[in-house]
Amino acid sequence: MFTGIIEEVGRVLDIHPQKDNRQFLIKSTMLPELQVDQSVSHNGVCLTVVELRDDGYMVTAIEETLEKSNLGDVAVGDTINLERSMKIGGRLDGHIVQGHVDQVAACVGVTENKGSWTYDFEYDHTLCDHVMVEKGSITVNGVSLTCFNVEKGSFSVAIIPYTYAHTNFKELVFGSKVNLEFDVIGKYVAKLVLD
Repeated sequence: MFTGIIEEVGRVLDIHPQKDNRQFLIKSTMLPELQVDQSVSHNGVCLTVVELRDDGYMVTAIEETLEKSNLGDVAVGDTINLERSMKIGGRLDGHIVQGHVDQVAACVGVTENKGSWTYDFEYDHTLCDHVMVEKGSITVNGVSLTCFNVEKGSFSVAIIPYTYAHTNFKELVFGSKVNLEFDVIGKYVAKLVLD
């Protein structure tokens, strides 16, 4: 479980194909604190640390993860939002995030607003029964955010300077693909109501 509060932006040092899977070598200052078998969120995707090296750590993404997230498009040199799993007794500064990406969205607009930024996203609403609500929680590339301008298949988020500087949001442009995880509580409520 995660909170959507990004600890660091890591960098992809290398990618190794493994049949239909891919192993990613990630450079991170968290390396000395990591252990094999730990869970780390990568752009909102929960992956297990499988190997520690001098220059970084390795994680494996299976074929389904590559198809249903933006990790399938990640290249060497790209940046990745990183968050270690939540500690019991720690603060829940964002919202409850599972690290299970629901689908990929496309960035369809970036507007600078005198010190903050508005990002507009579109996604395929036919792929999910999840309900987004105005001022509700959404996870975009692992970042816990509040959504607004919510319509069927689209929404906006506002990014403050701190988040802009400490995540890979600053690299998003029109057409960029991002990982979405809808609010888990909203998903359960929607299932109860719609079933």
